[in-house]
Amino acid sequence: MNSSKRKNKNKAVVLFSGGLDSTTCLAIAVSKKFEVHALTFHYGQRHHAEISAAKKNARNFSTTSHDVFDIDLSQFGGSALTGDKVVPKNRSKSEMDVGIPNTYVPARNTVFLAIALARAETIGANDIFIGVNALDYSGYPDCRPEYIEAFQALANLATKASVEALEGGTKGIRIHAPLQDLTKSEIIRKGISLGVEYGFTMSCYDPMRSPKIGEFVHCGHCDACLLRKTGFKNAGISDPTKYYSL
Repeated sequence: MNSSKRKNKNKAVVLFSGGLDSTTCLAIAVSKKFEVHALTFHYGQRHHAEISAAKKNARNFSTTSHDVFDIDLSQFGGSALTGDKVVPKNRSKSEMDVGIPNTYVPARNTVFLAIALARAETIGANDIFIGVNALDYSGYPDCRPEYIEAFQALANLATKASVEALEGGTKGIRIHAPLQDLTKSEIIRKGISLGVEYGFTMSCYDPMRSPKIGEFVHCGHCDACLLRKTGFKNAGISDPTKYYSL
């Protein structure tokens, strides 16, 4: 692509963990012809396997930029993903549908979206993509549609660029959550249609180093792994995920 065509593209910031949902979300942003600037966070999580997956998938989709931000949410505590609490395993769907699990990281999406908002303002982007889902998920409050709507309203009050845009009669910040109302199987089918290689994604809350291949793979038993397995089964698509086995 030549520079003149690139300049005519709308820019989008995509929150990108390297998991199944965020990689599908990134693929959707690419398919909509945005100039994609991906943001991944090293936020004090117990493993870095998802960051490696994010880097690989960002290259696969030729994102315009991909930055890994270092912040330490483990300082706040309160989550099995950033501390020593045991990650829940082998929960039924009905158990997942009740309450908020200890894998919830306090205010994580709010922190991530705030940083994405700052990045959007500095590069002149009006669009932010986030791969949250309100159907097949673990009950996190910052994945709900009303949360996304509220943050978009906040974003358009919070920055110089958005205030000036709205006062001038042009568009402000838009928060896109294209997976919001999709089941996991629908997300997978969508991603397959857009060229996502799900074998390169990492969604697990508790990755384990495989003695067979010497790399971190999905545990196969946490909420994220169980939802992932069910998604591929319901989609009628062979699951390419590497799960832990002795």
